[in-house]
Amino acid sequence: MAARVVDWGLAALVAALVATGVLTLFAGSPRDAWVFAAHDALGAAIVLLLVLKLRRVWRRVASAAHWDQRATVGVLGVALVAAALASGVLWSDGVTPDLAGYSLLSLHDALGAVLVFVVAVHMVLRAKTLRGRDLAHRRQFLAVAGLAAGSFLAWRTQRPLQALFGLRGATRRFTGSYEVGSFTGNAFPTTSWVADHPRPIDVASYRLRVEGPASRGLSLGLSDLPTLDELVATLDCTGGFYSTQRWRGVRLGRLLDLAGAEHRVRHVSVASRTGYRWSFTIDDARELLLATHLGDQLLSHDHGAPVRLVVPGARGFEWVKWVERVELRESPDYGAPASTVWSSFTDAGRGDG
Repeated sequence: MAARVVDWGLAALVAALVATGVLTLFAGSPRDAWVFAAHDALGAAIVLLLVLKLRRVWRRVASAAHWDQRATVGVLGVALVAAALASGVLWSDGVTPDLAGYSLLSLHDALGAVLVFVVAVHMVLRAKTLRGRDLAHRRQFLAVAGLAAGSFLAWRTQRPLQALFGLRGATRRFTGSYEVGSFTGNAFPTTSWVADHPRPIDVASYRLRVEGPASRGLSLGLSDLPTLDELVATLDCTGGFYSTQRWRGVRLGRLLDLAGAEHRVRHVSVASRTGYRWSFTIDDARELLLATHLGDQLLSHDHGAPVRLVVPGARGFEWVKWVERVELRESPDYGAPASTVWSSFTDAGRGDG
């Protein structure tokens, strides 16, 4: 395979891996499993291309006389690719240590983010423009076809081989997450997107407000919320675990009807005490659950008491905790994604207010 094709192929694969990696953060439904399959196959492809790259440049890298700033960036890029791949492979095979409070999967995500920057710098410093003859030869087509076939085969045989050798990775969910504490009530792990850590909410003074275009606003105490609805749903955390629980509370659609949401309402934003919030179409929002119980237990504070949003088929960061406000909107809440960062810096998010 031509050197320039290998270089540009590696850059393209890194970009594709990062893109699919970002998509996995939002893919929690089985119909989204293709995103994870594509990410795995792309990872296998980059391993094969990396071997070709190293065969070509190894002598230059091994000789100190050839080192310069550009070579340093290139070696750093290769090291980051190797580390990102190794962390992903280890995680998928069931090696799941916590590193300074973060999972190996979180480290994998961080390495991928840094890798984008390093590869971009490397391509600016060293990349050469692709020429027609780099792509026109039949051998290039055959090499690319072989790369694609090898990547597909590696992805397709991964789970069967893990099962054959009894590796824990064979039991993971399609998202790559491992099961922890299903149907144990509050006993399953607690996490919070970024670092939200509010004080426990006083149940006696708690009010849930429904605001926006409606015939009447609502302000309900915890005792005013009926536990009429129940569902079994899987919380799948982007940190690498999932837990299936029986949740009880009130379907959000009941509150929207009680508030008299007007026909012009098209979106619903659910907000935490910390300022964290997430937005849904009104049709999707109607099917969501505002949970007050896990099984027969009241929600614990760490799990979002007194009220937590349950969003079946979505990753855990959309399951807003410590819910205090439901906002009816005519348009999407475009500021919601940014709240996932700044909420940890509010007084309430830090636990100071």
